[in-house]
Amino acid sequence: MKKYHVVVNGVSYEVELEAMDSASASATPVAPAPAAAPAPTPAPAAAPVANGGQSVNAPMPGNILAVNVSAGQAVKAGQVLFILEAMKMENEILSPCDGTVGVVGVTKGQAVETGILLCTIG
Repeated sequence: MKKYHVVVNGVSYEVELEAMDSASASATPVAPAPAAAPAPTPAPAAAPVANGGQSVNAPMPGNILAVNVSAGQAVKAGQVLFILEAMKMENEILSPCDGTVGVVGVTKGQAVETGILLCTIG
């Protein structure tokens, strides 16, 4: 192996090159490894609410197609609270816990961004 310094666009890199014999030079070339995809941003977790409950936030930007709860309504963990359309797909927003809906922060047809408060459950 031989080490070389290469300058590309003003940035210096150290590279190592290995001499190959003629038999290995005729072998099938190795394809470059694909670039690693960026890690997806995790959806915001439901944050605790002052009264000991949880807030339910939008996991992605989209449009609210349905609001299935109202303030004061009792809900169970896993119950569908909202239908959020994102990229032409309907996503069910589920209740993270049992409790009573405190505040509903969105209405049907409203556009939301990631992290916007949809409702609180206490």
